[in-house]
Amino acid sequence: MAKDKRVGRLQRLRARVNSNREELQHLEPTLTRFEGVLGQLEEAADRQAAHTAIKQEASQDFQTFLAEAERLATILLLSVKQHYGIRAEKLAEFGLKPFRGRPRNEPEPEPPAPGPELAAPATTETDRS
Repeated sequence: MAKDKRVGRLQRLRARVNSNREELQHLEPTLTRFEGVLGQLEEAADRQAAHTAIKQEASQDFQTFLAEAERLATILLLSVKQHYGIRAEKLAEFGLKPFRGRPRNEPEPEPPAPGPELAAPATTETDRS
């Protein structure tokens, strides 16, 4: 069952009331109804835990099947490429890019010739004093 503080508090209350049931006879109809609802709460928590386990198992199955499907898809795509050839435009139908050759590299423009550098002014002995 879920580890909820409120559920634990309710279960402890049931145990305490049951241990003093003889003294609390006047609360019997309410106690009976409370125990019924608490039982339904516990069943719902158990179902929730079962669904959580099933969900986790389904998630693991999903990941396993997804990985296997991706591996098989890779094999299929490589086989399609091998069948049609790497340059066939038919590859686009399968989501693959046909090889159309490498783009020609245009010669890069030459960088501009370095201009005259600005020389730092020379310091004289009179400037240092």
